[in-house]
Amino acid sequence: MNSDFQEHQVLIIAGPTASGKSRLAIDVARANNGVIINCDAMQVYKGIPVIAATPSEEEKNMAEHRLFEIYDVDKHGNVVEWLDLCVAEIKQVWSANKLPIVVGGTGMYIDALINGVTPIPEVPQEIRSMVQQQSLNNLYEYLQHNDSVMADKLHPNDKTRITRAVEIMLFTGKKLSDWYQVPLIKKLPQANFTVVKIVPSIDEIEQRCRLRLDKMVYEQGAVEEVQKIAKLHLANDLPAMKALGVPELLQYVRGEKSLTEAVTLAKLHTRQYAKRQRTWLNNKLSAALQFNESYNGQINYINTIKNILKQ
Repeated sequence: MNSDFQEHQVLIIAGPTASGKSRLAIDVARANNGVIINCDAMQVYKGIPVIAATPSEEEKNMAEHRLFEIYDVDKHGNVVEWLDLCVAEIKQVWSANKLPIVVGGTGMYIDALINGVTPIPEVPQEIRSMVQQQSLNNLYEYLQHNDSVMADKLHPNDKTRITRAVEIMLFTGKKLSDWYQVPLIKKLPQANFTVVKIVPSIDEIEQRCRLRLDKMVYEQGAVEEVQKIAKLHLANDLPAMKALGVPELLQYVRGEKSLTEAVTLAKLHTRQYAKRQRTWLNNKLSAALQFNESYNGQINYINTIKNILKQ
């Protein structure tokens, strides 16, 4: 890595959707011999580049990008698997004497990279298959009887988390609530993390989200993208099927809503998600540097980040 920077340095650029963080990462990478590593839970999937706002081929050619579009849409990715891949990529970037730049807005992934994860073992497929055959009502009742602490924290309709809690309990013999009391394990303890946050005002983010969604739908082919997904008849609980805009546009594709209704609903859900991201960034993520306006190519952002990296 450039001798101006710390050994084992990792730059994290975090921000809500539509805040310009991907463009900022590219410009920072070009100025600092950097490699961009994805930290967005939707941009790991193929087949939804428009909906997920995945960097285009042109953008990927401007700087090296890793961990983008690595899974098919029928894959059930998770934070533990992503973290192992991310750690491996960071070490490879270090060995090439370059700067790893982790960019995204998925708070759970960022938190796991910096602070560590609970050392829960991987559940075998046979147990997962057995649990998935049960009704959600039965799984929730099982959880209430065997791990009431976790059951009280989860909504009865939260199929993904209820299923995971039961799977872990059956495989390990330990309640998920007990696992959460075990000290976190840091996968990259030698890293020197430098966190940069982009936290624009709610009004600015809402406007950018609206404009970007209109562009996706009316110019970039988001509807055609969702039409292809609809033909695959995928399970609704797959992560890619929950990507912002997918459930709403699926309603249009199936004739359940007009395009205007679907887009209006997608804008509402995107705005709500961006607000949650913004709240997490403000309350849960400490940073060496924070910008309060979206990135639109401001040169002072690049220079300020470079100075922070040298400290």
